[in-house]
Amino acid sequence: MISSQDPRSPLRSARTDKYRLGAHRPAVEKRLADWDGARFGRRLWAGDPSLWVTGLAAEISDRLGWLRLPEVMAGRLAAFRAFAEEVRAEGIDRVVLLGMGGSSLAPELFQRTLGNAPGYPRIFVLDSTHPAAVAAIERAIDIRWTLFVVSSKSGTTIEPLSFFRYFWEKAGRIDERPGRRFAAISDPGTPLQALARERGFRRAFEALPDVGGRFSALTDFGLVPAALIGADIGALLAAAREAAAADGPDVPAAQSPALRLGAALGELALAGADKLTIRTTAGLASFPDWLEQLIAESTGKDGKGIVPIAGEPAGPAARTSLDRAFVFLALAGDNARALDNEALALEADGRPVIRIRLEGLGALGQEIFHWELAVAAACSALGVHPFNQPDVELAKDLARRAMAARAKGAPAGADAAPGVMASDGPALPEAVAAWLGGCREHDYVSLQAYLGPGADVDQGLDLVRERLLAATGRPVTLGRGPRFLHSTGQLHKGGPDEALVLQLVDTPALELPVPETEFDFGTLVRAQADGDLQALRRCGRRVLRVDLGGNAPGGLARLAAAVGRAYLPGPRLDTSGRT
Repeated sequence: MISSQDPRSPLRSARTDKYRLGAHRPAVEKRLADWDGARFGRRLWAGDPSLWVTGLAAEISDRLGWLRLPEVMAGRLAAFRAFAEEVRAEGIDRVVLLGMGGSSLAPELFQRTLGNAPGYPRIFVLDSTHPAAVAAIERAIDIRWTLFVVSSKSGTTIEPLSFFRYFWEKAGRIDERPGRRFAAISDPGTPLQALARERGFRRAFEALPDVGGRFSALTDFGLVPAALIGADIGALLAAAREAAAADGPDVPAAQSPALRLGAALGELALAGADKLTIRTTAGLASFPDWLEQLIAESTGKDGKGIVPIAGEPAGPAARTSLDRAFVFLALAGDNARALDNEALALEADGRPVIRIRLEGLGALGQEIFHWELAVAAACSALGVHPFNQPDVELAKDLARRAMAARAKGAPAGADAAPGVMASDGPALPEAVAAWLGGCREHDYVSLQAYLGPGADVDQGLDLVRERLLAATGRPVTLGRGPRFLHSTGQLHKGGPDEALVLQLVDTPALELPVPETEFDFGTLVRAQADGDLQALRRCGRRVLRVDLGGNAPGGLARLAAAVGRAYLPGPRLDTSGRT
């Protein structure tokens, strides 16, 4: 194999990167030199836990299996391809992936970026417990020609198990052997593996237990769904092998694409540029959704973290924050004019800019591996444990308590006060103004929407986001609940106290019971919102809940108007970008 540092290497044409770091350049160069002096690359590949924290050697060593995936997974590809061919040959034209977080984000990335090959089914990802989201998936499929893939590393996650129970009951109405319409992906020995055996699933894949969810794109969790849509999983893994060679233990840090990126991310965050704004061309539009979890859940703890800003509108307001850094990801063949113009303007202003260009989607596996290693390296610079997520568990526990309280007809808890109704004309503007009045210089705004799907809802959320950006001049993230709880939720609670949180809930029009339980999806999604609200408040975060009632689009319009009218002292931007 040609070395990735050799000018003949295919990596030279598959990916290029350029760094314009301004005043941060000396710190990044020093970090790279220090890593060489400390033999960082060799120690990382050897699984040395002291690169991150002390006293947790076993916990970290047991989560480094992703480094070996480009080689280890090669022996599994034939089984994945055979399964995909079996499914395709039966005429199945839909696959519904029932998962959350790491088990759903990579399949969604592969479907949206690579698409399904001719004759292969399309993947629909269900990772929202809002009853409207469940009903929308049901309308989009014909169960007779659908395979359901239940995906959960622990095998105990409430969301995919609830989805499973719902569609199991539906499949049982048309098939005496509904198990053949289901497959499972989980770690060995989990309750989901036992469930798959008991119910006669078509197949149950056992994933590698030493790979955490957000690092699992190149394991069974990502590659089985990729095979099902007819993606070239061999090429994905081959590209990852090339990346591993380019980032190998003996490669100088400054020549390793991942360590260059990791050093930059870490040093920028340490210097206060911790709001990582990610822009892409159209062909890579889904990549930031996968990056969000990798970055936020890995770095956001112990009062530290890197805040990924994905999908935010471009414009003058986004350039006012001096605590931003920018990553531009471009795919060859896409129209990159607007992206290039924005990058050049930021570079002229002296803002830190990283530009990465992929010459083709064949490099996707390569980019996944580079970013995984880069984020692990950035966590070393920050001094945080990259592989745990303590505050995700807090929110889960409080959601379970809220569920139990609702089952007994009791209030969800004092920390889960009802907030303000969007229909309350006098109260809404006052509450919004008071909440926005707490915005501080280095904050970001986190818009958290426990809402159903729909174009009108999406448009309303986009308008609220634009108004928040214009009103505060601060970065604005948007997360759909409960999906984001398994993605950026760790950062909001465990990262720096810079999150100004706006939680949105509604009253679902549908009542969808979860079979084999005593609750429905509406109760579940509200309990998850209640639990997260309590967790945010216990962590001292500034949060406002707005209840949109039974008309989410109308409530969003009223909320956008209230944000637009709110008065904030000091400079602000109007929608034209003038201060």
